[in-house]
Amino acid sequence: MLAASLLMNAFVPAWAIPLDAAGSPRPDVAQPEDYAGELRDMAPFLLSPALSRLGPSENIEITQAIDAFPEVVVFPIHVAGAVVASRPRSLANKVAQTSGEGTIAVIYPDIGEPYRSVFTQIINGIEAKAQGRVVNFAVGANVDVGELNNSLRRQDAKVVIALGRQGVKVASALDGNIGVVVGGVLAAPENEARNLQVNSLSPDPALLFSRLKGMMPKVRRVFAVYDPRQNEWMIGLAKEAARAQGLEFVAYEAQDLRGAISAYQTIFDTADNTRDALWLPQDSTTVEEGSVLPLVLQESWTRNLAVFSSSFGHVRRGVLFSLYPNNVELGRHLAGSALGFLASGGNGTGGMIPLREVLMAINLRTAKHLGLNASRQQGFDMAFPEQ
Repeated sequence: MLAASLLMNAFVPAWAIPLDAAGSPRPDVAQPEDYAGELRDMAPFLLSPALSRLGPSENIEITQAIDAFPEVVVFPIHVAGAVVASRPRSLANKVAQTSGEGTIAVIYPDIGEPYRSVFTQIINGIEAKAQGRVVNFAVGANVDVGELNNSLRRQDAKVVIALGRQGVKVASALDGNIGVVVGGVLAAPENEARNLQVNSLSPDPALLFSRLKGMMPKVRRVFAVYDPRQNEWMIGLAKEAARAQGLEFVAYEAQDLRGAISAYQTIFDTADNTRDALWLPQDSTTVEEGSVLPLVLQESWTRNLAVFSSSFGHVRRGVLFSLYPNNVELGRHLAGSALGFLASGGNGTGGMIPLREVLMAINLRTAKHLGLNASRQQGFDMAFPEQ
């Protein structure tokens, strides 16, 4: 029945369909092809309150906030033709005055709004935690890595925080004696994740399951459909989290749309809406947004089955809730990891780390449909539909 309804273009409630593509780049902002992966990673987080409600004066305040650290001297460093030292609503390259203990370099994509504001907030958190021991480099696709290495040596940079795919790409080509902490990405190739600390933008399943139980104490089983090529590591964490919280976790593998639809059909045919819930990980195969997601929303609404997601944009479209990055706190966490490297002289254990610095978004209409008494007083940071 589920597969048939896909072929028949199943109706989705009007409230579950966004007026624009949730989390997509604004059509008036031109983006270079080199950043296709970057935009795909950052898109789910561009509807956060800090970005969706910014007025002109607030945008200026964010830019001014980077100058709130008196111990930092600001001047341009031209490490590549694509780096811009000064432009409206952009971060300047900032070099810290240090006492010889080594600095932290932040390498982030030289990219336009609204994505740049995300990196701005993360860097604000890094600088607040590191307190003046930071040098920032906006890097383009044509960055001169040799000149960047020279600049890092001149600034006594001992560790790099690489943000976004472009930052990771550049950091991987730097001198081998510089430590690397990765952030602002959904995932990294297995060979890179094994050797580096990669801080994912995907929320920790333990936090998702905990919030679910807080809202729906009677839930005893959680379903998920995932592509192992994307989320094997995340499903491993989910199994541990479910076991620790007394939940049964049932995960189905799927590597194409046909397999994903079949798995969801099995779930909807067997789920008990009084004790079961469905989790949607960040997975471009099994949570494909053109056909699979609308179908899941339709079926879950019809069957009164709670669905929660790792993608912020899904809340606007009708899932019950999601967790999304607290960008400033994420920056503080990344700075803490970098400071740990400076203190110990090593990166410690490499691998993927899920997002734990989170905010929560809820769909109040879906909560009401499920019979839940949800309000802003329960610790939600953002609610849909917006009033």
